[in-house]
Amino acid sequence: MGAQRPEGARAPPFLSARPRYPRPMPYEWLPPSADGPTARLHLWPYRSLPRRGFVWFIGGTAVLIAVPLLSVLGSPVLWGLLPFLLATIGGIWWALERSYRDGEIVEDLALWPDRITLVRHGPHGRRQDWQANPYWVRVIRHEQGGPVPQYLTLKGGTREVEIGSFLAEEERVTLAAELTDRLTRLPPA
Repeated sequence: MGAQRPEGARAPPFLSARPRYPRPMPYEWLPPSADGPTARLHLWPYRSLPRRGFVWFIGGTAVLIAVPLLSVLGSPVLWGLLPFLLATIGGIWWALERSYRDGEIVEDLALWPDRITLVRHGPHGRRQDWQANPYWVRVIRHEQGGPVPQYLTLKGGTREVEIGSFLAEEERVTLAAELTDRLTRLPPA
């Protein structure tokens, strides 16, 4: 049998179930304003590599690629390798920039007593709007069968729209519960 841990001793951090630094939810409920909506939700995709990290990554990659070049400095071999190494750094730069551009998604959900609106600002400036009566809106969580697990949609009238598809599975479950709660607590029109 394995050694017993003394009472009060904690497990090492790498064995704990929760991450050491939990990431914030990539959405927030904004406080209501006097003349605006009763509740407003702002959603955005999580970025694991912020811009500052991007700069450090590109700089570190350039330095690590440059170190082996020191041995061929001053020889014609340098000029044969240099275009390929610069193309590698340029390709990484382009791919990460493309990822940032494609991930420029913001969703704004606003709840009024008489209507609910969802505005999705997609990549490349694409905008999609949806509006419905909150009395008839249902929050539907598709546990299976959607493009992602725990797929979340809002159904109002004849249209069903997705919300928060870029969120993690646990975040969509939490968001579904919060949305349902907010819709049930909405004051009558």
